[in-house]
Amino acid sequence: MSTVADDRSRTRSGVCLGLPLAVAAAFAFGSSGAWARGLIDAGWTPGAAVTVRVGVAALVLLLPTLLALRGRWRALRRNAGMVLAYGLLAVAATQLCYFQAVAVMDVGIALLIEYTAPVAVLLWLWLRRGERPTRRSVLGAGIAFVGLVLMLDIVTGAQVNVVGVLWALGAMVGAASYFVLSAKADTGLPPIALAGSGLLLGAVGLALAGLVGVLPFAWTTADVAYRFGTVPWFVPVLAIGLIATALAYVLGIVSTRMLGSRLASFVALAEVVAALLFGWLLLDQLPGPLQALGGVLVLAGVVVVKLGEPRVAASEPMYTNTA
Repeated sequence: MSTVADDRSRTRSGVCLGLPLAVAAAFAFGSSGAWARGLIDAGWTPGAAVTVRVGVAALVLLLPTLLALRGRWRALRRNAGMVLAYGLLAVAATQLCYFQAVAVMDVGIALLIEYTAPVAVLLWLWLRRGERPTRRSVLGAGIAFVGLVLMLDIVTGAQVNVVGVLWALGAMVGAASYFVLSAKADTGLPPIALAGSGLLLGAVGLALAGLVGVLPFAWTTADVAYRFGTVPWFVPVLAIGLIATALAYVLGIVSTRMLGSRLASFVALAEVVAALLFGWLLLDQLPGPLQALGGVLVLAGVVVVKLGEPRVAASEPMYTNTA
């Protein structure tokens, strides 16, 4: 029976390699918002942008996925349920719920609710596997949470839409499932195969949502304007598909298997920092003083969570990535 890789068995070498990969994944993911904003301002609907994003990534990873699955099709069949959950829940449902949420409520509040996913991961590992979080982990979660509140600038008292909150909670469940499912290291599936198959299923799910009218679809081939100038429409499309999705998901899965779902989920909070950085680089959107302070607190929270991780005994075997 497949189980989530034990967070307490991570070695120092695995963490040293996993941390930069996780940060790279967060920055790759974080670039999507700025690129997509340009498309939306040019006339694209969010549903069309996210479907193209996932679809392009699925096509890019199709051949590497097929090559990675050579001789491992039995592992894919054995983990069909997990792969289906990954594609429809961790990919399609997360994106769908988030865009539904921002359609009826403040974007900052919706994103904040989704980014409570690390807390959900802590609770899941505690209730499901009895891994009680340390006091430092709880403290780190609180610091990161306060940082997100400041960064997302929701302290001005935006009104809350109940329906939107429910959609955002759905996005939070999808995000938490991404970290938990990505940490399954004993499935026999290479990270590239899990990412590729999951993205393909996610793209199909989003396309079906568009066909039945759940997601409004509209796009244009007009040029897209950014801070540095105007580019053809396919430039941001390729940037979102190749970097912000295909590369990001692969790095995310590899790093999560090295770090464990708990630590990886908190490192992924750097995605919010990355989103603000790319917002400034591409859209000339500078964060205010409170947002800058929030970014510092998010990074501080990640460090505190790391300090709260149980130490690995020297006699334990070194972590080996068998993917």
